[in-house]
Amino acid sequence: MFQIKNSKLLRCLFSLVAALTCQYSYSAENVQVKWPNVNTKLKRDPAVEAQIEQLLAKMTIEQKVAQMIQPEIGYLSVEQMRKYGFGSYLNGGNTAPYGDKRAVQATWLKYADEMYLASMDSTKDGIAIPTIWGTDAMHGHSNVYGATLFPHNIGLGAAHDADLIKRIGQATAKEVSATGIEWSFAPTVAVVRDDRWGRTYESYSEDPELVRLYAGSMVTGIQGDIGADFLKGSNRIATAKHFVGDGGTERGVDRGNTLIDEKGLRDIHSAGYFSAINEGVQSVMASFNSWNGKRVHGDKHLLTDVLKNQLGFDGFVVSDWNAHKFVEGCDLEQCAQAINAGVDVIMVPEHFEAFYHNTVKQVKDGVIAESRINDAVRRFLRAKIRWGVFVKGKPSSRPESQHSQWLGASQHRTLAREAVRKSLVLLKNNENVLPIKASS
Repeated sequence: MFQIKNSKLLRCLFSLVAALTCQYSYSAENVQVKWPNVNTKLKRDPAVEAQIEQLLAKMTIEQKVAQMIQPEIGYLSVEQMRKYGFGSYLNGGNTAPYGDKRAVQATWLKYADEMYLASMDSTKDGIAIPTIWGTDAMHGHSNVYGATLFPHNIGLGAAHDADLIKRIGQATAKEVSATGIEWSFAPTVAVVRDDRWGRTYESYSEDPELVRLYAGSMVTGIQGDIGADFLKGSNRIATAKHFVGDGGTERGVDRGNTLIDEKGLRDIHSAGYFSAINEGVQSVMASFNSWNGKRVHGDKHLLTDVLKNQLGFDGFVVSDWNAHKFVEGCDLEQCAQAINAGVDVIMVPEHFEAFYHNTVKQVKDGVIAESRINDAVRRFLRAKIRWGVFVKGKPSSRPESQHSQWLGASQHRTLAREAVRKSLVLLKNNENVLPIKASS
């Protein structure tokens, strides 16, 4: 074990690391980089593809765009869902059904049923396509009162146990399924490179190989294994995020600028996506950060050329919370640039009605090609059909929703305790180096 006993030396090393991180950068002029095709296990089902095409053939532009809009429950009404038929919705960390932060399982199911039934009501929007609910179940179903909490990613990384990660994914998926929610915004597969990043705890490791190993394990825990229980029973739709480079921003600034060449972006920051896509992850969330000065949400090379075409990802890309507004030429209520770049589902919590109408107009005006809309909706419908939302009925009627005991289950809490034990890190304060005195 390497030990630093001299406090002055320790402080100098901290300063040196900070200085190097601040001053070192890569040129934005990149040589052509070959990315691997990593979607090797998940094959398309011709019956699913035929169902998608049948749906697309009868959908209007308005109905297609509605599938791409994701409002937040603190701003979305049942009547608005009935009117537009939005393809999905989410709850943020500070919201819960009917504003009740201590809502019990039955309350979550009641809300899920209301939104599902409104989306299936075709009297106003002219079509019945089931909506799905997305949530941040990052370290357990943590937005639900009484759910099991697991160590955050930085702790789990210290455990070096991929099987543990898969079991945590399975347990979390069960608790999410008990509330009727279909989609989890997890796992985060950032490779942190500067500990000044305020979200360092969301990264499993600075080692790309460990992140690669964990990402695949968590995805199979949440979604199931391809060819076995994939997207069946209590398994949920998973999301690998945030694509790409969120852990490598200059000086660790959150949502900042990642200065690195494309080879470094591939070899360091993309490792988790390689395994997640190979295990069939259905959703990838685009990142707030920029890459060499360009916002990822508006970067067609990364989202379409690399992620979809070269890596072979055939799921859908979802934006982060209002992240589209940072793309050049965009604001909260419109962003053709992000859609043209390859974002398929837009997370627009508050301004969803304006965004919907503006996007419809942009398609009709030719600013966004209808072929790009068709691709986005096709990808989203593929994930929905694979999961089975068209045949599973309303959330409260599903078999997995009958298990209220899954929330905070004793076996899940036992697993959480195991994770805590395995993630503990003991630091020895040899010769009282810490705390570092200001006079040192």
